[in-house]
Amino acid sequence: MRKLQPPTVYFTFIALSALALAFIIGFSWGQVSGSPIISVFSSGEIVNHDKVPEYLSDDVDFNLFWKVFDYIKDNALDKEALLDTQLIHGAISGMVAAIGDPYSVYLPPDLSKEFTDELSGEFEGIGAEIGIRNNQLVIIAPVRDTPAERAGLKSGDYILQIDDVDTQDISLDYAVSIIRGKKGTTVVLKIGRQKNGELEINDVPIVRDVIDFDSVEWQLLDNNIALIELHFFNGDTLGDFNQIVREILNLNVNGIVLDLRGNPGGFLHVANAVAGEWVGPGPVVIERHSDGTEIRHEGRNLARFADIPTVVLINGGSASGSEIVAGALQDFEQATIVGMQSFGKGSIQDLKEFDNGSSVKLTVAEWLTPNGRSINEEGILPDIEVDRTIEDLDTDVDPQLDKALEVLNTLFIK
Repeated sequence: MRKLQPPTVYFTFIALSALALAFIIGFSWGQVSGSPIISVFSSGEIVNHDKVPEYLSDDVDFNLFWKVFDYIKDNALDKEALLDTQLIHGAISGMVAAIGDPYSVYLPPDLSKEFTDELSGEFEGIGAEIGIRNNQLVIIAPVRDTPAERAGLKSGDYILQIDDVDTQDISLDYAVSIIRGKKGTTVVLKIGRQKNGELEINDVPIVRDVIDFDSVEWQLLDNNIALIELHFFNGDTLGDFNQIVREILNLNVNGIVLDLRGNPGGFLHVANAVAGEWVGPGPVVIERHSDGTEIRHEGRNLARFADIPTVVLINGGSASGSEIVAGALQDFEQATIVGMQSFGKGSIQDLKEFDNGSSVKLTVAEWLTPNGRSINEEGILPDIEVDRTIEDLDTDVDPQLDKALEVLNTLFIK
């Protein structure tokens, strides 16, 4: 049996309802021409193979690439079945993988089309967020009322196998591409779950479906405390959130609990606007590039909640946009953060599309909180650490929410 090392943080960030949701925040879109080294057209013809860029270092012998290419073509057991494009796409994938960054990936034309189509399309899949920690695929959290939740998947579950594909060392994007699929089809996940120090392993069949859920909802709790549950920062969030803000302000609430647990992120401008309801004008997040250049993203709203005592709930499934919001409110001392350390997805991917329909997602910058704290890998540390165990989830007990209400009732509400 494979020995699994518990990850420092159980979860990372990608929504299995669509390949696209992994990297919406931080994307910079661009179009560039084919590589001056190799261009591969859909016909399979290879051109520009004799052009070596002047900027390559002196110790790089690109002839070695073609020697290996020719050796494979001449001697591979199944050489007649090999396509030139197959080898070139594989070589480029390996080059990007050599960076060692799980968020940087080469997408051949078919995957690239799926990715760009789904940025604005209908989502079909199982409805969960997954990621990689210590080379192990794990569940961040199932989305409420989706096939993943109904199948019993829980935060922290290890995905050991997807149908007949072992997940050891596979890329995040490839894992997503084979888990997602058309409504009505079935994927079987081999799930490992830590229980009483042992790893329980079960096969979990899940029927894929269209994923549709409210990105934000709210309710009024005892003592006139508003609970806002923000599941994702998508295109519908701002309109719904603005309506919720107006409703809450009309009630003159005593406090707010902003629940960002299991929120994998979304659009940057939406996260900015949400944070701006507490911090108002000023930087919500800082974008820092490898050359030291920093871009300060300002709050986009009116700080209508600035004077209302607030607690923010986070956990290991809170990533990217939710970490931006939690970090900003923490730095501006506008909220007490309760829960567990967030995931730490604080990097920014640039998407470049090439002439043949392929694309590269490349990490080009990182997020910092307004006070300059790095979000990437570090995540946001709660002011008050409270765990919610699998046993709590099974019995519908929520000690994190209980602590948030206790904080508001005992420290803030007079």
